[in-house]
Formats: sequence, structure tokens, C-alpha cells
Amino acid sequence: MFKKIFKNMSREQAENAEKELKQEEIVNETEQAAAETEQGIPSAEGLSEEDKLREDLAAEKDKFLRLFAEFENYKKRTSKERIDLFKTANQEVLQAMLPILDDFDRAMVQIGKSGDENLLKGVELIHNKLKDTLVSKGLEQVDIKAGDAFDADFAEAITQIPAPSEELKGKIVDVVEKGYKLGDKIIRFPKVVLGN
Repeated sequence: MFKKIFKNMSREQAENAEKELKQEEIVNETEQAAAETEQGIPSAEGLSEEDKLREDLAAEKDKFLRLFAEFENYKKRTSKERIDLFKTANQEVLQAMLPILDDFDRAMVQIGKSGDENLLKGVELIHNKLKDTLVSKGLEQVDIKAGDAFDADFAEAITQIPAPSEELKGKIVDVVEKGYKLGDKIIRFPKVVLGN
């Protein structure tokens, strides 16, 4: 049955969907048992020993199903919190490294002006190694450049200047500070200058 339903899903999606179906069945059984318990149990005085045992069994089964459902919810919640914690810890370290990366970019420009090839190559190697390390941890540069249309969801406008040409009116004229994202979340918005 599950093979037919989950044929077009990935393995992880299929497993999650299967778990959800099982939990729904457990909840339905729990609700059914609770409803039967409320409706069909006569007073304790008129019950035989067998009926009392059935009642106790139904009550224990109900407790077990509720505990099982609570435990499953607890496992999901704690695993989600753990993943969020790892992402947040990584985010803080990467945000702390961004000013260093900016300083390296500025140093590269100044060293390039000096004309010392050996110094430029050495600093470039260290710069690339730092960048590669940060990229391997999930850091990506927000792709935005002069001439792009301004979108407040992906950039922060720090000032407006008269546009140098008619095409740049309402568009980005200059990128003052690069922006970065971690996965899908922007951790530092690029700071841009708009043409007026």
C-alpha cells in the first residue's frame, strides 16, 4: 500500500509520510478507545471481574497510546531544536568572520595597486583559503551588482544619488558592502546606493 502512495516521493519524504500515517492511526485508536470507554462502561458495582479487567486493559492501552504520541512529538521537537541550534551556532561564527573577509577584500585592492607580485600572490592564497573554508561551511555571497533592479528583500539601500544615466534610475548604482547568506537565509544584507 505504501509503495503505491509513496512511489513519486523521495525516501525521506516517504518515511516521514509513513510515520505521520502511523501516528494518525494511533491517535484515531486512542480517540476510539476513549469514546468506547466513556459510552460502554456500566457502573463499577454491576461489573464482573472479567469486565473490570477489560476496563483496566482499555484504560492502560489508552495511557500507553497517549504516552507514545507525546513521546513521538517530543522526539520531533527536540530534533528540530537541535538542528536549529547547530545552524544558529554556525551563523554566529560566520557573521563574526564577515568583517575579516571584508578587510581581506580591501587589502587585496590596495596590494594590487602597490605592484608587488609576490606579496599579492601570497595574500591572494590566504584570501582564497579563507573564502573556501567559509564556503564549505555554507556561506554564499548574495549575487547583486550595479545595474540590478533594487529589491528591499535582498538588499539594504543606504543612500540615493542622482543617477549617472537614465537606465540606472531606481536601480543599484554601487554596492558598498557585500551581502552573504547561509543556506536560504540572508545573514548580512548587501548595502547599496540607489540612482535617483
